[in-house]
Amino acid sequence: MSRLIDLSPEDFAAELRGRGGRGCLVTAPGSDGAVASAPWLQELADFLNTDERDYHAHEGVFLAVGPETGALFGAFLHSTVRGQGQGGLRNWPYERLEGFLRDGLRLSLGMSRKSALAQLWWGGGKGVIARPPGDDWRDPAWRRALYREYGAFTTSLRGVYVTAEDVGTSPADMAAVFETTRHATCVPAEIGGSGNPSGATARGVVCAMEAALDATGKGSIEGKTVAIQGAGNVAGFMIEDLLEKGVGRVIASDIDVARCEELRGIHEGRPVEIRAVVRGDDSILAEPCDVLAPSALGGVLNPDTIPRINAPIVCGAANNQLLDDQRDDAALAERGIVYVPDFVANRMGIVNCANEAYGFVPRDPAFERHFDREWDGSIFATTKKVLETSRDGGVTTSDAANILADEACTVAHPIWGHRGWQIIEGVLADGWAEGRV
Repeated sequence: MSRLIDLSPEDFAAELRGRGGRGCLVTAPGSDGAVASAPWLQELADFLNTDERDYHAHEGVFLAVGPETGALFGAFLHSTVRGQGQGGLRNWPYERLEGFLRDGLRLSLGMSRKSALAQLWWGGGKGVIARPPGDDWRDPAWRRALYREYGAFTTSLRGVYVTAEDVGTSPADMAAVFETTRHATCVPAEIGGSGNPSGATARGVVCAMEAALDATGKGSIEGKTVAIQGAGNVAGFMIEDLLEKGVGRVIASDIDVARCEELRGIHEGRPVEIRAVVRGDDSILAEPCDVLAPSALGGVLNPDTIPRINAPIVCGAANNQLLDDQRDDAALAERGIVYVPDFVANRMGIVNCANEAYGFVPRDPAFERHFDREWDGSIFATTKKVLETSRDGGVTTSDAANILADEACTVAHPIWGHRGWQIIEGVLADGWAEGRV
């Protein structure tokens, strides 16, 4: 058999199904590394333990196969010291298992750091569905079955992971998840949730742009040019917010032709240019502008694209914008480009979802304080603190943000302590990997 990480998610799912349908890799606090639930999965544990880029002593990687759909599910938990691991559910195609694993690891780490810097009592988690080839995923009935399966998978983990909406997952999908688990947020308003968090995320990113402009002596967003890679839900709200604040010009690109046409119609007569591009066309990253906002998928800031950037500030909505958060942030700094780490700027989606668990309050003060420049935990204040720490300490902005976030990640929940690890221990002791839970 080929190395497990080289298998397609479909082939790995078939192998996992033949061996009971579940498996996990866990790292106990203070231990030397990840341990597999079964000998045949030890290869994946070894892969994690020798990886210096994406594995940061993640507490758990839980894998399962959808009983009807055969899709590969993952729940990735970086840290649950501050609380339950929370993060969105991504539905995306992957060529190899390695890509599936790396995406989950990087995204869950980002969620730990994002929640910690936002001063939330939540840990970092991420859900991933490896979208199977073919068009089944477009069929509403098949999608409902898929997301109900993922909800049941989430339930089996007893609340150590709380799922939410992310790329490839819609509010209707979250409603299906909610049918089989209570451990979900960002569910539609008609069933008691807060719905799509894209508007909240967008508002936060624009606030971080304002902080970066202020910190670098460039004034306000008024009259500036902003280039956005990706014109999806978050970018749509960003454009509206930027226009309200008097932006001079917005240029956005997307591979979805229909979406581009929709936005052109919405913004006709406004200083907004929407460009339809083919997959792989990243020319928007070289657009002369005051702020560049990567707002599609991750890894777009890399040795190929960084030399072409023509903006003094990079601040966008996409997760994991740096392909390598050490190498590529240093490359940006060498060019004099100020980079606002994604988990500093795009927190508000998860803030919205986190607060949802405690009921709904109109104009929620616990939400709005993140936009209050006087609060030391606000997006504006946190962004400026990261940039100041970078400047004063002679480190990159990514390093500065990581230092501040990782320190906050070590602070245990004031009521429950490190309850997440207790849940993991209980799940394993009761035979989760063998299908008894």
